[in-house]
Amino acid sequence: MTLPASADVVIVGGAAMGSSLAYHLLAHPGFSGRVVVVEKDPTYARSASALSAASIRQQFSQPVNVRISLHGIRFLRALEEHLGVPGESCDIGLREGSYLYLATEAGADVLRANHAVQVAEGADVALLDPAALVARFPWLNPGDDVVLGSLGLSGEGWFDGWGLLQAFRRKAKALGALYVAGEVAGVVREGSHITHAVLADGARIACGTLVDCAGAGARTLAAKAGVDLPVFARRRYVFTFACRGDVPNCPLMIDTTGVYVRPEGETADGRRFICGVSPGAAEDEGLAWRDDDPATQAVDWSYFEERIWPALAARVPAFEAIRPGAAWAGPYDMCALDHNALIGPAAPHGPENFLLCNGFSGHGLQQSPAVGRGLAELIVEGRYATLDLSDLAFARIAEGRRVVERNVI
Repeated sequence: MTLPASADVVIVGGAAMGSSLAYHLLAHPGFSGRVVVVEKDPTYARSASALSAASIRQQFSQPVNVRISLHGIRFLRALEEHLGVPGESCDIGLREGSYLYLATEAGADVLRANHAVQVAEGADVALLDPAALVARFPWLNPGDDVVLGSLGLSGEGWFDGWGLLQAFRRKAKALGALYVAGEVAGVVREGSHITHAVLADGARIACGTLVDCAGAGARTLAAKAGVDLPVFARRRYVFTFACRGDVPNCPLMIDTTGVYVRPEGETADGRRFICGVSPGAAEDEGLAWRDDDPATQAVDWSYFEERIWPALAARVPAFEAIRPGAAWAGPYDMCALDHNALIGPAAPHGPENFLLCNGFSGHGLQQSPAVGRGLAELIVEGRYATLDLSDLAFARIAEGRRVVERNVI
């Protein structure tokens, strides 16, 4: 599509977050302007939204994240009502299958503290001792290290992330959003405002508001606007395997080792699972990811062979006999400050009409409904009208206020 001369809102990045914002803006009764979404990869082949394990949970340590996901599950349950387009399916295969966190003695107090936050916010989560865990999941081996489990009883599960991205995009386009293939290579700034976004081919578009939804490329874009954004792309691997053993009602289980696993579907050689592991901080620094480097698509199979499979086989004896399947690599836009998103105005340390929507640290898909709605309200009404997201404001950096999320997978 041809780039228009101007837009009321220019969104850089058209994956789940950018498309959610475009949809929520155009669906807002108080908005009548033009929305342009600039996306450098319209295939979304390397988008975190497309490569994510695509899950939703209420088991966070920060109240604002619990509230965001409680809205998210309500939105996903009524997706057709929100994003339905005539002649197009809105089915994202939502499966409410729950999360299960396992903790050793060292981590049990954290699990209890998190549980108190979750229940206070209305999440449906239970703490289970090893006997109760085995009674519910007979295939589980708690060993001598698991002392506590935290299980979501409802409102958690997984879905088709690609499907959600496309549903947001279709609906936004149906409401009038213009999607342009291109990369924002620079901005024109006059005083405290950005007047134009400049594309790599030299084309310009005047903007009333510019929103950074660039995912793994967010830091680069922010720098062009004079904003130092502590968001860094980090590589994550997702592995698949098939297992003929019986592992009924398997939730998305996070082992004490940080390894996670969840069911994905049936195959000819057994039930299919996906799995991965969250590297530690030191490893994260060694996995710096550049979104212009095709080598980042390569998968380090040693993670599966040396860390993931041994941990899974010890915890679930049925996983001792498996058939490894495909694997892929994808980016997290990781917030180095506190593993929580940076949302809202870049001012006073950046242009007044520059908004940030970055650093979701692996939670972006599930948080896209609430964040898109919140930013749309902020643009149209000048405030968060339905759910206060100010805890996640970019201003907390200057204030020295960290909002640490302890439940990062």
